[in-house]
This record gives sequence, structure tokens and C-alpha cells, in this order.
Amino acid sequence: MPFTRSKLMLACTLATGLLFSGCSNSKESKNDDGTLTATAPATGEASNLSERNAKERLIQTLQGHFKKANINAKITDIKQTEVPNLYWVSMEGMSSVYATSNGKYIIQGDVIRLGGTELSSISDKLQSTENKKHFENLKKEDLLVYPAQGKTKHVIYVFTDASCPYCHKLHEHIPEITAQGIEIRYIAWPRGDQFMPAMESIWCSKDRAAAFDQAIAGVQLPPASCKNPVRDMYQLGLNMGVNGTPAIYNSEGEYLGGYMTADEISKRLNK
Repeated sequence: MPFTRSKLMLACTLATGLLFSGCSNSKESKNDDGTLTATAPATGEASNLSERNAKERLIQTLQGHFKKANINAKITDIKQTEVPNLYWVSMEGMSSVYATSNGKYIIQGDVIRLGGTELSSISDKLQSTENKKHFENLKKEDLLVYPAQGKTKHVIYVFTDASCPYCHKLHEHIPEITAQGIEIRYIAWPRGDQFMPAMESIWCSKDRAAAFDQAIAGVQLPPASCKNPVRDMYQLGLNMGVNGTPAIYNSEGEYLGGYMTADEISKRLNK
């Protein structure tokens, strides 16, 4: 995942400030600001209960702050990260954020792990786990599917929009991609309200593949006349942090990238 210099500086600054907030006591202790800290691995039923209680308190604190600030956000899950006193927060209808354990601060963006040969976000594994659940809940009949030629070796999910130039370029590689044993599952993700009708018309067509090809060619499709999942798919993309098309994921929920050639996709999948 590429990072700009300014984004890296911001993420490292935020992460560094939090890294030095851990305490030296191996037992869980409560600081003046209500923060629960621990430096030794927790074990046993008591520690599990303590962790659950800490998460519940954090959820209540964050929901209280959101309500006070007139932010309509429902927390669906909270997970502790590898950074001391930093949690990963999933929310309904919104991208995930980080939150400090006292609930006073949230961080939108990435916190970057250093020390290896490549930079990586500490939330990558957490986010991919959530993404995999989302993909498993999708109904295949609600998607636009291009089966692999021969034996299916991999499945990729692609958020796409018929009006997107780079989606057009990726679409041209469909035969090359499927020839490498990769099944493609398109998820509708119109990049704005003005593109919603076209995507709904495609998804209401008896032959979605043909309709998608027509829309790419500039054909004006008839208005949608069926109940369709396009708006739900758009919301799914927002929940996962999608901010552009194409957005390619493997079946494990890991983000592979935007526009890629068939060989690039295959290389990433077989890495």
C-alpha cells in the first residue's frame, strides 16, 4: 500500500506518542485519566473479563462523545492493536478508526509499523478479517461474476463503476485474468449519486455482463425497474474504506490494489 511522505510523518508522529504511554507494572493499573494499561501478556479468565470490561467502557465512552458531538455512528466492534493503549474501532456505515484506550482521541488514517523491509499498516490484518466476513455474507447471485477458465485457483472481489476509466482498462483484461484461473466478482460501487442510476440499470438487466459492456461503451441504459443491491454494495464499500475504483481484494479480504494488469494480479495472489 503506497504512503505519501506527509501521511507517513503524521502516522509515525501519532504512533510514537502512543508507544511511550505504557506503564511498567505487569499488573493492570488505572491511571488518573482512567486509562487501563498492561505490559505483560494477560492470561486466564480474570484477564479476559478485565479486557471485555475495558472494551465495554471504551465503547460507552466513545458513544457518549459521538452523541455529544452529534455524530451518528454505531460501534460494531473494538479490537486491541499491537500499539499500547490503542484500539481499532469498527463502525456501522463508516470507515474504521483508531481510538486511545481512554476514549479521548480517535485517529483517522493509518498507523505505520516500522522495522521491516516494507512499511505496513497495523490494521491491515484486522481490516482484512472484517472484509472477509463481508465478502462471505454476499450472495453470489447479487454479483457480476466472470468464472475462471478451467480450474479456479483464486477469487477476487472488485468494486467497480461503469463510468470509471481505469475500470474500463481493467475490464479489458478479463479474458487474461480468468485464463490464469482467477474468478472475478464485480461489486457495484458508483462513485457518486449521478452514477447510481446506470449501475442500478446494469444490475437490473437480465444479462448484467452485456449491460456492463454497453454502459462502458456509452450506451444509455433504460431506468432500473427492480429491487437491487447497488446501494447496499455502495454502503459496504464505505464500511470497508473504499474511496475509489477499481478496488481489488482477494478472498481473504486483503486489499491488492487499484488498476492492475493480469500478471500483476496473479503475482500478488501467488505471493
